[in-house]
Amino acid sequence: MIAIDDLRFAYPGGFALHVPSLSVGAGETVAVVGPSGSGKTTLLNLVSGIAVPDGGRVTLDGTAVGGLSDRERRRLRASSIGFVFQEFALVDYLPAEENVLYPYRVGTGLRLDRAARLRARELLDRFGLGAKTRRRPHQLSQGERQRVAIARALVTRPKVILADEATGNLDPANKEAALDLLFAQAAETGAALLCVTHDHELLPRFDRVVDFADLRAAA
Repeated sequence: MIAIDDLRFAYPGGFALHVPSLSVGAGETVAVVGPSGSGKTTLLNLVSGIAVPDGGRVTLDGTAVGGLSDRERRRLRASSIGFVFQEFALVDYLPAEENVLYPYRVGTGLRLDRAARLRARELLDRFGLGAKTRRRPHQLSQGERQRVAIARALVTRPKVILADEATGNLDPANKEAALDLLFAQAAETGAALLCVTHDHELLPRFDRVVDFADLRAAA
């Protein structure tokens, strides 16, 4: 589902990234660990098409992401990728439920119907936020905003789930609930899950763990 080959990217005058090879199969759960500043978030941005590689290829379900236009990459993210951002990236003026449903407002081909709304509410209920669907991000705690961000990533049943420290702001109970939902999505729909984490207690739950420092050293 995710295939990386000789991926190269550099910020102007600064950090450079080279990932020789990485793949994540349909339904597979993979954790990426490594020191801060090693490029793990940049990797997720390249996989999602937020950033475009300088060389090499990122392929999602057979589609070469770097060869798409800006518009096509946005459409791909909305329809096929669930991204849990480290800083949440919620829309300040929208209540929690509408934040979860945001992919339906920006993604062509996605239908915001009753079934979509029911799924959004079900996800919020499972995260203990059923009574806070109308609250805006500033009215929620850090952990609650994190859970809204995870629900948004899962609402469209994406083929690929990218998570950047998805459980970093959660207490132990909600951390387990979040992982349960992420893994359930991978199992139920065959989604590939690629998760950046510093929480080594979670690693035994993943199918595979990739040390990003070793991966880059192979370059």
